[in-house]
Amino acid sequence: MFAIIKTGGKQYKVQKGSVLKVEKLDVEDGAEVTFDEVLLVADGDTVSVGKPTVAKASVSAKVVQNGRDKKVIVFKYKNKTRYSVKRGHRQHFTKVEITDIKA
Repeated sequence: MFAIIKTGGKQYKVQKGSVLKVEKLDVEDGAEVTFDEVLLVADGDTVSVGKPTVAKASVSAKVVQNGRDKKVIVFKYKNKTRYSVKRGHRQHFTKVEITDIKA
């Protein structure tokens, strides 16, 4: 059984027991979180597609960790004008483990 959920402006394919990094959520480590925006639920040959979401479907997850990703270097450069800017960015994330899919 798998589902496709929407959170943080992105869509994720999840199964029970899968661990994924999503955009930062305002929850503590070890807390339970429920994703209500379920776009698709597939159980064997049965597939439920939402318009836009599947009614009465939800995905439960446990927060494993809140943190920041590796640094991404953003470097802008224009030749012959002595223009260069170097910046770094570390994106905040929440790592969750899927515990249950209810359809």
